[in-house]
Amino acid sequence: MADDRLIIFDTTLRDGEQAPGFSMNTAEKLQLARQLQVLGVDVMEAGFPIASKDDAEAVRLIASEIDGPVIAGLARCNPADIECAAESVKPARRSRIHTFIATSDLHLERKLRISRDECLQSVVDNVKLARSFTDDVEFSAEDATRSDTDFLCRVVETAIDQGATTINLPDTVGYSTADEIEQFFTGIIGRVPNADRAVFSAHCHDDLGLAVANSLAAVRAGCRQIECTINGIGERAGNASLEELVMVTRVRNDRMPYATGIRTTEIYPTSQLLSELTREPVQANKAIVGRNAFAHEAGIHQDGVIKDRRTYEIMRPADVGVAQSTLVLGKHSGRHAVKQRCEQLGFELSRLELDRVYRAMIDLADRQKTVEDTDLAAIVARLQTDRSAGAA
Repeated sequence: MADDRLIIFDTTLRDGEQAPGFSMNTAEKLQLARQLQVLGVDVMEAGFPIASKDDAEAVRLIASEIDGPVIAGLARCNPADIECAAESVKPARRSRIHTFIATSDLHLERKLRISRDECLQSVVDNVKLARSFTDDVEFSAEDATRSDTDFLCRVVETAIDQGATTINLPDTVGYSTADEIEQFFTGIIGRVPNADRAVFSAHCHDDLGLAVANSLAAVRAGCRQIECTINGIGERAGNASLEELVMVTRVRNDRMPYATGIRTTEIYPTSQLLSELTREPVQANKAIVGRNAFAHEAGIHQDGVIKDRRTYEIMRPADVGVAQSTLVLGKHSGRHAVKQRCEQLGFELSRLELDRVYRAMIDLADRQKTVEDTDLAAIVARLQTDRSAGAA
């Protein structure tokens, strides 16, 4: 794979789906998986098979029916987990077992209650076991960014020695800043002697709103896989948003000169499908896919967009599958937007008529925030009725 090609690892069906309010049944997961295939993700983490019989079955169905992406199943560094994941992803043309264990002293001492040596032995045993089922094994060091660097380097080197082909170092609790992440990955990749035998991956959480920035910093440091989700869903505040990461490489390729296999025109349809399946709306001001991402209410902005879209839009709506920009009529709107909307509705108004319609629209917007096409048509109709009555 070319050095400028990024592997998009989508974990919407695993990390995203396990977030409160976002669970999906097997049929829904399969429906979203089909859309993720159309979108063009490279790796699809289909679930955590050991979690339940339903999750194992969902992963197995996705592995059976989805062709194209690598189908991954998550497993703790535990033989039962790995064997369950192996069985679930077995039908896939290209399968991956993604196994993990925490490496920070906090997690080792307080959660797992094991020593560093026991952790290291678990990595040896379980990565080797995973590799016996598939040539594609990803190892993740949970809470990597809060782990002791020397110990983490030993863990990474060991995992690669045992056959891990992808090394994921997550910022599990979204604690890091972009400069820290870049230094972190640069340091680990530089110190691990067999680092060139694996693809390094970033899995960043959004607890401080830095998941996308941190993921991009990891890419600059040498990571070539990014783990992300549609709409940025995931544990707590969520994961790095797939749509944001991909569109940064499209819009700012001068600063982030990397390519992906994502069909960007499928971004918005995928976002909408996820929202429909989970019944969780996308926040209005969400970048790329929120309803306000290509909507303009301020008169100055509306005038600029009417004259040249590029004045206030850095990408075309069609690039991400949105039909067109929207000029929202509200109390901040200007006459140019009202004139354009009237013309779109088939009304030809004189300058004086436009002024009257505009003033009536502003008055209505003060009372109900936004003015829909039906409202505007009613205003024009009243104006025309008044004009006819006056003429009589």
